[in-house]
Amino acid sequence: MNDTPQLGIGIGWRPEIADTVEALPGVDWVEAVAENLCTGHLPDSLIRLRERGVTVVPHGVSLGLGGAERPDAGRLADLAERAEALGSPLVTEHIAFVRAGGALTASPVLEAGHLLPVPRTRDALRVLCENIRIAQDSLPVPLAVENIAALINWPDEEMSEGRFLAELVERTGVRLLIDVANLHTNKVNRGEDPAKALDELPVEAIAYVHVAGGIERDGVWHDTHAHPVTAPVLDILSELRARVAPPGVLLERDDDFPPAAELAGELTTIRETITAATARVGARAGAGAGVTGERGASDTSTSIDTDADADAARGRLALSEAALLSSLVAGTPVPEGFDPRRLRVQSHALAAKRAGVVAKVAPDLPEILGKGFRPAFLAYAAHTPMRAGYRRDALEFAESLLIEGRPEDSAARRRLTLWWRERAAARPPRRATRLLRVARAALAGR
Repeated sequence: MNDTPQLGIGIGWRPEIADTVEALPGVDWVEAVAENLCTGHLPDSLIRLRERGVTVVPHGVSLGLGGAERPDAGRLADLAERAEALGSPLVTEHIAFVRAGGALTASPVLEAGHLLPVPRTRDALRVLCENIRIAQDSLPVPLAVENIAALINWPDEEMSEGRFLAELVERTGVRLLIDVANLHTNKVNRGEDPAKALDELPVEAIAYVHVAGGIERDGVWHDTHAHPVTAPVLDILSELRARVAPPGVLLERDDDFPPAAELAGELTTIRETITAATARVGARAGAGAGVTGERGASDTSTSIDTDADADAARGRLALSEAALLSSLVAGTPVPEGFDPRRLRVQSHALAAKRAGVVAKVAPDLPEILGKGFRPAFLAYAAHTPMRAGYRRDALEFAESLLIEGRPEDSAARRRLTLWWRERAAARPPRRATRLLRVARAALAGR
């Protein structure tokens, strides 16, 4: 793929570190979460970076290309608009599903609020390929898709990660965003060999590489993007460079942002890792021992799916993804073949992430509820799935507390009632009569 842009070394742009990113030396490009951008009001920091000639790549997180439903046209249009507004050479998304249920299962749509792994099966690959083709046809620039980190294994998978990615590229021509931190996560959590994955996947399709930090707790690796990059992740980056010179490498950090000097140090370490690996490749080439991967044979079947075949695959994938997500966010039974312990870990992680994001999008809630916010929200999340994004989640959480007559402190309850009424007035609340009674009592100071 000779037209892949050469990006260099970059860092994830986040509003919390916008000034820091602008001031960091040697940043060739940045990546910004697409859903956090408004094309009519781009952040001044991104505008200044663009004026300096710094490339900005929009990174989507909500398409759910690995889901059973076809990609939403509105979400695709938004992603295309952001790419054009930023003058981006490509856009990126994930090989993941983020919601399940709906028409294909005749059940309510459930939102994960997180990137969940698709099963590496023929059905899932068939659906993913079609979804990616739809996205490619809707976008003004090339698309690259990212391998994700996973806490859980799907039962009865038919392919390794490398083979799955190789077939995806062969069938769609899509580019790859390879996250070496996610390869490490899957090594710890799923027993997968990163070197084998690198040998099997088509490295020439790589658009760029992600590097990020995480932490291990109780034998499970959590891809937090809130901790320093570890040596094993850098080792995988070096292994990747031994196979191909990546067009770009980017440091991701999404939380617990360190001082500018620490970020600069991590960027320096990434550069040094790439430089050292490049020198080793040159030395081996000079000695006549170039590195060659042993990619597994790809399935080159030319069979064509009928519409009925494709619809049947979507139906089967829809049922399996809905069963998994319902178990994770609504407490339904663990689907057959899954590890119940790992699903509990994933369920707790999803609830904790929901609590953290709700605290950010609705900062008044933790202020009003104090130390009671997190335990109250986790209890709520254990039996109430998210259905329509984090802002609605915050409203429905507050509503549930008020209906239960909480918080017990009357002043806090009065503040929560006013907060809810200011934001929910535009829509009729559920259980309106009961809630109105609670609100009136709170406002009266009872």
